[in-house]
Amino acid sequence: MKKVFLLLLLLCVACNDDDKTEDPVLCTLEARPGLEVTIKDTMDAGFLVEGITVVATDNEYKETLKNISGTTIFVGAYERTGTYVITVSKTGYTTITSDPIIVTDDICHVITKSLEILLEKK
Repeated sequence: MKKVFLLLLLLCVACNDDDKTEDPVLCTLEARPGLEVTIKDTMDAGFLVEGITVVATDNEYKETLKNISGTTIFVGAYERTGTYVITVSKTGYTTITSDPIIVTDDICHVITKSLEILLEKK
C-alpha cells in the first residue's frame, strides 16, 4: 500500500508542472477593426450614412471602410496596425481629411481607434 501511495505521489508531483505558465494569455479568434468612424452633419449633429465614402490610407495601403449594417459606424483595417489618414466624402458636402491616426496592437489584437468626423454642407 505504501508503494502505491508513493507511486501516486511521485506521479502527481512529476505531472504538476507540465503546463505551468506565468500569466497565460487567452486571445479570442475574432478579427477586430483598427478603425471605427462615425460621421455627423455639422448643422444638426445627425449621423450620416447614406452616400458616405470613408477611405483609410496608410502609405501605399488604401481601404474603403464598410458600414456595419443597421448602424452609423464605418469600420476597416482589420487586425492591421499603421498610421492612417481618413478621407470622408459625400455629394453636397465638403470632403474632410483627418490628421494621422496611429493604430497599435497588444499581444492579441489591434487596439481600435474610434473617430467622429463632422461634415459641412457646401
